[in-house]
Amino acid sequence: QVPMVESGGGSVQTGGSLRLSCPASAYKYTTLGWFRQAPGKEREGIASIDSDDHTSYDEAVKGRFTVSREKAQNILYLQMDNLSADDSGIYYCAAGAPARWSPDFPPPAQAFHYWGQGTQVTVSS
Repeated sequence: QVPMVESGGGSVQTGGSLRLSCPASAYKYTTLGWFRQAPGKEREGIASIDSDDHTSYDEAVKGRFTVSREKAQNILYLQMDNLSADDSGIYYCAAGAPARWSPDFPPPAQAFHYWGQGTQVTVSS
């Protein structure tokens, strides 16, 4: 198991943008995902990209967040635009879900086997 380490979190004002990164070189042939967990809430899947670059999003972020994968080094990204306070939380990258994922929503957490340690995103007005 190769650790994954997220980067790019931080504090931003409402309407701002952040870009998260997660090197996942050991997990090229799996679906990669992004999850977030707000205080007192369960971890929720927000975006995923499979080995064919099919992307899926939770309704809460659709149209504002973009998930992508840089293939040469298999770096997972999450571009987050038009952020609001509801987007605050700890963001996790995940790997190990089945290589192909066709639904429009991300796979559930139990489909992933490898997790990063999380990066904090705080959005304030």
